[in-house]
Amino acid sequence: MSDDQRGGPPPLPPTGVTGAPPPPPAVGGPEGHAVIHQTEATRTYPCGTCGANLEFHIGTQRLQCPSCGTAQDLAEVSGTVEEQDLTSALRGLRDRTAEVEVVSGEKEIVCQSCGGHTTFTGTWTAQRCPYCATPIQRDDVHDAPDRLPVDGVLPFTIDRKAAEEALGKWVSSRWFAPSEFKDYSRAGSFSSVYSAYFTYDAETTTRYTGQRGDDRTETRGSGEDRETVTVTDWRHVSGTVHNSFDDVAVAANEGLNPKHVQSLEPWPLHQVQPFSPEFLAGHLSRTYDNSLEECFDTAKDRMEGTIDSTIRRDIGGDHQRIHTKDIRWSALTFKHLLLPIWLLTVIYAGQTYQVMINGTTGEVHGERPYSKVKIAAAVVVALIVLGIAAFLYFGSS
Repeated sequence: MSDDQRGGPPPLPPTGVTGAPPPPPAVGGPEGHAVIHQTEATRTYPCGTCGANLEFHIGTQRLQCPSCGTAQDLAEVSGTVEEQDLTSALRGLRDRTAEVEVVSGEKEIVCQSCGGHTTFTGTWTAQRCPYCATPIQRDDVHDAPDRLPVDGVLPFTIDRKAAEEALGKWVSSRWFAPSEFKDYSRAGSFSSVYSAYFTYDAETTTRYTGQRGDDRTETRGSGEDRETVTVTDWRHVSGTVHNSFDDVAVAANEGLNPKHVQSLEPWPLHQVQPFSPEFLAGHLSRTYDNSLEECFDTAKDRMEGTIDSTIRRDIGGDHQRIHTKDIRWSALTFKHLLLPIWLLTVIYAGQTYQVMINGTTGEVHGERPYSKVKIAAAVVVALIVLGIAAFLYFGSS
């Protein structure tokens, strides 16, 4: 197993083992890297030197054998990452009835290396055999006619060592986390995962009506009753603003905290490569749970927040009120991408906690439990300090 991917996958995809027949013949070979196992609709990347399996090595950005060190350039990366027309894609998806059937329920797959059985659950498309650690990828999901193909992938550039260092600093800085949680974090499931995203581009023209408020001061009363107050003068306004949106990214997987996922931004999307399953070799991967349309609704909410800010700037003054806005959307495009996340999953005191690391920038965000004992101790210390300060202050007066 390589330095980039030690440890098992998160507990989401359950596994099981049963007796298995000998693996059937496969198509392909080391010269093209991938071996396609047609009966299982899976692929692996056997090393042409020793027969182990090649993995995408983060440090070298090549396929590399963790057993003998043989390295090969990626053979399947070609073309460019193109924007897709959103309107026509949504229209086509609405005409289909079987879009999610390929990822519903479970699919049992025979490992072509050891013959053991592993179960892919839901939207997981790449994981490891739990018995021989062979990286296995499902081809029937990404190639399914009723699923949107992956347009591009942002390769990992933060390797496991760097991710563990960033995680260690983050965990150590959580002062009010229970001490046991810091120990559990080292024993939790820590894996490199390619998560599904949709990114959206749009041009908008918005006509609005509202009010502008300008503050001024007035002096009222006289003598001891004299006071200065702030008064806001309101006047009606209207106007038109334009916004351009580029690569508004929305995570398309369930089971990840939306707040923390969004905090991983910004992603260096200028580094996105045309999709090749070679980037996934040795790492976990998921296809989308939430549809293109559902994610666009989320993107529109974020865009409208930006439009509101633009309107307020256009109105000017000290205060703004937006009464109506008519948004005209145009040049709507999207991309279906896989973005890299190092994911720590820890079960502590019966609760599941996740910490995520951006696989290209090292940004860390997540959740942790709070220690009631540590918080109570901090409160006691603060009260003692305040008590001493008050004693010294009043004792000297």
